[in-house]
Amino acid sequence: MAKRALLSVYDKTGVVELASGLVDLGWELISSGGTARVISEAGLPVTDVADLTGFPAILGHRVVTLHPAVHAGLLADVDQADHLADLANMGYEPIALAVVNLYPFTSNPGIELIDVGGPTMVRAAAKNHAHVGVVTDPAQYAPLLDELRANGNVLAAGTRRRLARDAFAHTAAYDAAIVTWFDETDLANGDGEVLPRSLHYSLVRAQDLRYGENPHQQGARYRIEGRSSWWDDMVQHGGKELSYLNLFDSEAAWRLANSLAGPAVVIVKHANPCGVAVADDIAAAYVRANACDPVSAFGGIVAANRTVTRAMAEALAPVFTEVVIAPGYDADALEVLTAKKNVRVLSAPKPYGAALDLRSIDGGLLVQQVDPVSVDRSAWRVVTEAQPDASLWDDIVFGWQVCAAVSSNAIVLVKDRQAFGVGAGQQNRLDSARIAQDRAAGRAVGGVCASDAFFPFRDGLDAVAAAGVRAVVQPGGSVRDDEVIAAANEHGLVMVFTGERHFRH
Repeated sequence: MAKRALLSVYDKTGVVELASGLVDLGWELISSGGTARVISEAGLPVTDVADLTGFPAILGHRVVTLHPAVHAGLLADVDQADHLADLANMGYEPIALAVVNLYPFTSNPGIELIDVGGPTMVRAAAKNHAHVGVVTDPAQYAPLLDELRANGNVLAAGTRRRLARDAFAHTAAYDAAIVTWFDETDLANGDGEVLPRSLHYSLVRAQDLRYGENPHQQGARYRIEGRSSWWDDMVQHGGKELSYLNLFDSEAAWRLANSLAGPAVVIVKHANPCGVAVADDIAAAYVRANACDPVSAFGGIVAANRTVTRAMAEALAPVFTEVVIAPGYDADALEVLTAKKNVRVLSAPKPYGAALDLRSIDGGLLVQQVDPVSVDRSAWRVVTEAQPDASLWDDIVFGWQVCAAVSSNAIVLVKDRQAFGVGAGQQNRLDSARIAQDRAAGRAVGGVCASDAFFPFRDGLDAVAAAGVRAVVQPGGSVRDDEVIAAANEHGLVMVFTGERHFRH
């Protein structure tokens, strides 16, 4: 008796070639609807599912393959005598191969693109993978035919198991996309929750990494299936394979660089900016950014929000740099940078953005909204006697954007849209202020101090005042705000309250 294969696919890519190969190997083909028509028009013998079941498609094609003739054929354990007896009594035959792909729900989410018969066949065949091969991706067709030809028309047990695993992953991702669509639609209609009752992400390994945070750890990048990632559209022009920390730090640098107006360069080390500057051209921006903290910039990540010119490349080349990322490169700039064999040179689109921020903890995840950094000055308040002029406002906004990207407690000293002192990740704000002041070394005189949270005591404000800044931007909200405002007035400082804290851990 010829082996039977069921072919029912939305994506017809390669299906005729697969069907032809199976027919050449002596398989009997069963198919439905458009798939059957395509195979038949290619001159290949095929039995329509309607002829197999004795029932036509009904309910506007919602019910086609939901019939015992199909599912008994897929689920029959041919090693069990009672299963074979049931098939014989009903006049059904086993199906040894199911080739099924689903309605493309994520292409245009909606009720009519929720596939029912497809996932049901996939799951049935995958459950019975001891006897049935299940194929859900056109990329699997050629290897399938190669194995059948080489192995006497039989799929190895390991192959069937691997295909079944991929099939269940496929239907799980499909269901996850549907649940997410329900949640996002409800939220858009005002009926849902920002943080849904459950999260259903299918994560696909998209990139193997050189190693994890340390060389003894494996690392990989996973992408949410059905979602776009700028990392998938990134092009690496040269340099070694990327590591976990290369991606982690590059993400931080690229986000900040793309949030800044004007030609900007960000240098990140261990997830924190150690250099940020905006200038009239990208080469000058790099020189200014690197001047903030050249020691920390060694081995850092450089992100530029404009095309990298030869002048920038030549300024950067003598500095040991792990990654350079930009929207593009002039040809001669690329030549300079790719000559450095260890520098990973990346071009990428702007970040696509995400709604939720997820972090792993024991047994689960911490989930929050992504922190948006507002620079809407209409919501900000000047709370001191001194008032900012236009140029000072530019530095206040710039300092606030940079500070929001720094690990807490965070203090940043800037002047003329150039960072000079970054105090990051300290257990108290006073130490962060002292570190920022020490790093600035007098270069921020007349500039701005930004603090990611309020000053709980005036001592932190006194420390930044000693750095010679003219203005302080902070959220406000301390029970001692009046004391801190009074201290700012004593120092003759401008102080702006933004009303939003930006802790980052």
